[in-house]
Amino acid sequence: MDTYELKDIDVGFDFTSDTAHYWDDFWKEDDLGWAKMDPDSKSPTLRRYHQLLWSRRLPCGQSMQLTDGRSRYYLRWEEFYMGSDSILVSFRHSDKREVLDAVRNMVPDYHSFVEKYVRDFYTIGGMMLFPQHRYSFNCARGCNKRICDRWDYTLECIRRYYQGGTSPLSRAMERDKEFFDLFVDFKGFVDFFFLQDCVDEHYEKVNLWLGESFFEKNPYPHSASEYLAWIEAEYDFLRKRNRRIEEFCKASLEG
Repeated sequence: MDTYELKDIDVGFDFTSDTAHYWDDFWKEDDLGWAKMDPDSKSPTLRRYHQLLWSRRLPCGQSMQLTDGRSRYYLRWEEFYMGSDSILVSFRHSDKREVLDAVRNMVPDYHSFVEKYVRDFYTIGGMMLFPQHRYSFNCARGCNKRICDRWDYTLECIRRYYQGGTSPLSRAMERDKEFFDLFVDFKGFVDFFFLQDCVDEHYEKVNLWLGESFFEKNPYPHSASEYLAWIEAEYDFLRKRNRRIEEFCKASLEG
C-alpha cells in the first residue's frame, strides 16, 4: 500500500483530478459530457483508497488484505479479483436529451452544474468495489433494463438476495455467491461498505431515491424536476457516506 494509511484518506479528493486527460474534449460529443478515461481504472489514488478501506476483517471472520492485481486486474485477494465502479449515475444519454435540455433551461450554467456533480460524485463516497469478471453482478446491474445502474434498485436486489427472495439480478448474484457470502447477511454487507444511509434503522427497507416502487419498467427520470430530485438524492447519500468514511478513518487513529 505504499506509505498510505487510513489517516491519509481525503473524502473530498476528486478522482478525475489524477485521471490523465479525463476532461479533454469532455463536451465534444453532442454536448452531453463524456470522458474517454475512467477513474475506476486510471486513478491511482482511488485504487489506493479502495485498498486501504476494504483491507480489514470481514463479517464472515476472515481478514481481507487486498493487493495490487497488476495488468488487467485491479485489486485481488485470494481467489477474488476486484474492480472499482461508481454507484452514482446521471443518465447523460442521447436518448434522454429532452429531459437534459429541460434541465439545461432550469440551471444557471449547465456545464458548470454537470462538471461540479461529476467531480463530487467521483469522491470515495460514490465508489464501490465488486468482483471483476465478464458475467459479474456489477456488469449485470448496468445492462439490466430493470436496474439501469440505479444504486437504490441494486441494493434492493442485494437485500432480497440475502432474504432468499428473487430480483432482476438473482442469476447474476448467484454467480458471485462467494463474494456475498463474505458479508454473511444484508446488515453485514451494508455496515462493511458504509451504506447505512440507504436503508431504514432495522435494515429491512431500502430507501427509494425516485419513483413509486422498485423495478419500474422505465426507471429513469422523466422530467427536469425528477432529474434534479434524483441528483439531489444521490448528493444526500454521498455526503452522508463520505462522513461515515471520514469518521471511520479518524476512529482508526484513536484505536
